Amino acid sequence: MPASIALEPSLPHAQAPRHEKYDRLIAAAQALPKLRVAVAHPCDEASLGAALEAAELGLIEPILVGPPGKIAAAAAAARLDISALRQVGAAHSHDAAAKAVELVRCGEADALMKGSLHTDELMSAVVARDTGLRTARRISHCFVMDVPSHPDPLIITDAAINIAPSLEDKSHIVQNAIDLANALKFDEPRVAVLSAMETVNPNVPSTIEAAALCKMADRGQITGGIVDGPLALDNAIDLGSAAIKHITSPVAGRANILVVPDLEAGNMLAKSLTFLAGADAAGIVLGARVPIILTSRADSKTTRLASCAVASLLADAQRAMAKAVEV
Repeated sequence: MPASIALEPSLPHAQAPRHEKYDRLIAAAQALPKLRVAVAHPCDEASLGAALEAAELGLIEPILVGPPGKIAAAAAAARLDISALRQVGAAHSHDAAAKAVELVRCGEADALMKGSLHTDELMSAVVARDTGLRTARRISHCFVMDVPSHPDPLIITDAAINIAPSLEDKSHIVQNAIDLANALKFDEPRVAVLSAMETVNPNVPSTIEAAALCKMADRGQITGGIVDGPLALDNAIDLGSAAIKHITSPVAGRANILVVPDLEAGNMLAKSLTFLAGADAAGIVLGARVPIILTSRADSKTTRLASCAVASLLADAQRAMAKAVEV
């Protein structure tokens, strides 16, 4: 893989062409072997079509897991040919989630992809104590945002899984995001732990947790990136705002990972960028044994493909790390 792949920064303050960052990301993933992906309950046109589009681009090798009749009906409605794809029958969506997870556990799939079922159905199977895909790491979600008006890609976490994360949870959330940034070959993961202000205020718990996370990074409890906070959103991503506040930091104004206080803040931030700034948001779940591709019915084709590309690059980095440990 090239040393500097799809997500390297553009010129400061220059508006990149729409999808330009994602196009480079997808191209980088196409250079890797196809990722074997168990697609849980792909029983509508959107989820089934996304899996086939990713397969046609050489990103994934989908395994369709769900009720055969429903999958066939979705394929017929969308005029999609699924005859060459492996299918694993399941009685309903919960059963599809369980069987998709089992394909990973037995080594027949390298990643999971959400089909037309609720996120909590899939995640319940993932976190099941005896049959799931838990690791020692807290499971968390990252949006990899392509914001046309911003020179750098942005990772926003956690906006989908952890509702009100504790300090310990946040340390895992930060580490997961740094690992993802390194897998995507960010030049340097720069983590801004966000709050409403950039000073520690005893009356605002998120500022205290931000300071604690910074000290954890100083002590080697969080590795692989630079962590700073608390930072407000403006002085996290805009150098001018950081200068006005006289903030001297390698992260302030240059953050490429934004850690939000809670799910509500993350959800609003990601959707604001999507619907007001024309951004795309590729979604990935980390902290399980394998990457989990989370897509929404509202996602564009480019976003769905980018989510698959992120999973492929992450899985490749995890394989490389596992080989290094074995040696």
